[in-house]
Amino acid sequence: MTPTLTADRPDRTADRRRRAGRDRRPPARRSRTALPSTGPDAPDGPDGPLAVDPDAERSVRARREPMAVFALRSDDQYLVDTDGGSYVVDVGSDTCTCPDYGIRHRRCKHLRRVDMEIGIGRVPAPGERVAACAVCGTGVFVPARESGAFLCGDHRPAVGSFVRDREADKLLVVTGVTTTRADEYRTRDGTRISDYETNADYGDHEPVVEAVYVGNAVRSPGPLDVSGRRRYGFPASRLRRLAPNERPHTPVIGV
Repeated sequence: MTPTLTADRPDRTADRRRRAGRDRRPPARRSRTALPSTGPDAPDGPDGPLAVDPDAERSVRARREPMAVFALRSDDQYLVDTDGGSYVVDVGSDTCTCPDYGIRHRRCKHLRRVDMEIGIGRVPAPGERVAACAVCGTGVFVPARESGAFLCGDHRPAVGSFVRDREADKLLVVTGVTTTRADEYRTRDGTRISDYETNADYGDHEPVVEAVYVGNAVRSPGPLDVSGRRRYGFPASRLRRLAPNERPHTPVIGV
């Protein structure tokens, strides 16, 4: 039996690291690296490289020099580890603890490097933190103060997309992706989704994905309206995302 959803969801817990039969060790500390080169060592001017421009030189050094950037517990602070020392950058106040900033009060190479690494997605932006995908363990950036279970881009289905139930081999439309674990989300009769026998092979730590069965509706002309259909909950890995050649071309409304 597949459980019917209820709007009455339990409080989320801080037990995010418990994983069914898996060892969730934190990732190894990243070594210092330089960013890939996207331009010359110094910007060119009418008379050659503008080596006299200290801000241009700081930008070049920020990109070229090996550094390792780590987000700290504070939403706006980052540790920048370099060959010359370690410094704390605060992007909220746009400050750094290095001597260059302390003496000249200019945007140093460390501030610029943090901006670059946030921009390319190497480190979380202010207000974000790194969490592990509940299915594969890959790191994913999530709101810093949001608790629960999360999914990476490879395992998070889009709302309104078609998926297939691995147990019933039936087509569904995703109507919601929660951060509530399968062992916390209860149906209308109080049963946890993880307690259903058909969900025994899927992680009770996985977030619940809400979906509706579509039956033969995708063969009917016009869009598929799911607004009045019964909604069910599943551990995330029970629903298989479809390859492009498997997806119906029927538009979906009422999600």
